[in-house]
Amino acid sequence: MQIHISKNIDELSTTYADWLVGYIQDVLQKQQRFTIALSGGSTPKKLHELLATDAYKNKIDWTKLHVFWGDERFVPLTDERSNAKMAFDTLLNHVPVPKEQIHIMQTENITAEESAAAYEKLLHEYFDGEPFTFDLVILGMGDDGHTLSLFPFQPVVHETKHWVTSFWLQAQDMYRVTLTHPVANRSACVTFLATGEKKATVLHEVIKGEKNVDRYPSQIINPDGQLHWFVDEAAAAALK
Repeated sequence: MQIHISKNIDELSTTYADWLVGYIQDVLQKQQRFTIALSGGSTPKKLHELLATDAYKNKIDWTKLHVFWGDERFVPLTDERSNAKMAFDTLLNHVPVPKEQIHIMQTENITAEESAAAYEKLLHEYFDGEPFTFDLVILGMGDDGHTLSLFPFQPVVHETKHWVTSFWLQAQDMYRVTLTHPVANRSACVTFLATGEKKATVLHEVIKGEKNVDRYPSQIINPDGQLHWFVDEAAAAALK
């Protein structure tokens, strides 16, 4: 595990964007495609906006990217809460990823359970027989220690049979569709992005505290490949 500490969210976004460009270029020297799972949230939003600028967008061969999501709120694509909508608005509408290589979690004219099953089928088509699943999974971490839609004390944290599942999250009054930890942990690389003082205590517990995945689901992410934490000084305060 590597921890990268930046001064603030702006510096973190630049540090991550530079790292990402290099990582994608390295992977594409060895293979013809790059599979990436995006995250929702405010920190990735800033990163997306940076990647869409002239300074970065010409450094990535977007035509070779195959884009997925780590999780989704079961709301229409037009809903402001949609992770996919955020990614299209801030990044995917501004870079030339072929449409057929962008795989959203369907949330309309389908049940959450059907959506999860369809996405799992797609992932097996992509990754069965491969040494890893995704080349990169980008994750955030909530103030409560959740990642993906793996929320504290929810049975979904321990799901191992399915790569993708859905469940009703009472606290948010909505269904969530999410990758499970086995498919994330088979990735070649997982990166967490965490910023702000509200994350400081939980970040310390996740990285240095006793193992308690029910309380801190982010602890269950322990990939076969690389693991990187990109955090700002505020989030890292308790690590020092």
